Amino acid sequence: MPAVSIVSREDAARLTARALLEVGAVALRPDAPFTYTSGLKSPVYVDCRKLISYPRIRATLVELFAATVAREMGLERFDAIAGGETAGIPFAAWLADRLALPMQYVRKKPKGFGRNAQIEGDIAAGQRTLLVEDLATDGGSKLRFAAALREAGAEVSHCLVVFHHDIFADSEARLAAEGLSIHALARWSDVLAAAAAGGGFDQSALGEVQSFLSAPLAWSASRGGIDRLDGGL
Repeated sequence: MPAVSIVSREDAARLTARALLEVGAVALRPDAPFTYTSGLKSPVYVDCRKLISYPRIRATLVELFAATVAREMGLERFDAIAGGETAGIPFAAWLADRLALPMQYVRKKPKGFGRNAQIEGDIAAGQRTLLVEDLATDGGSKLRFAAALREAGAEVSHCLVVFHHDIFADSEARLAAEGLSIHALARWSDVLAAAAAGGGFDQSALGEVQSFLSAPLAWSASRGGIDRLDGGL
């Protein structure tokens, strides 16, 4: 395995934010809000799935993932990489290949036929597994994926994502209480800084995004969305 180059958190965030903006993965629509899976209304939507279509960008992101593992967790910390269905699977596969580690993927629920499997790939008891996803909101789905892996015998204490919305003050504490630490290449503050520097968005639209970020549930409720999160992304 080639040596991993250590990139600072700040440089990783700046590169990731620019990549998201470059491919149009950040969409602003304050007048016709997006609805997240949880029912949350938002003036902005981040689509990390777009990134998989750009070979140079995805190769860079995999290097930034590897650098984050080395910097924040340790290169010998894990025995396997697991991707969350569905958007986390390609990122998990690329990172597993980069770190020369086995890979599995975990479904949102058992598939309901055949072996009724929720996890695909060989998994061993006590296996130290890094959960990889495209993004995180309040962390609810990350806890469900981690619970499924743990039930299968894996040890899961870290989750790595491309983008963390980081809009709920207690999200990281909620995850930590369940023994899961979250690591992200970029957060909203990074994307907004890159957007402001690039001048690609209308300032009034960015103002609506700032309003949403400061009080997401209130902003959502005022536009017909939910006023609390029970599930999450």
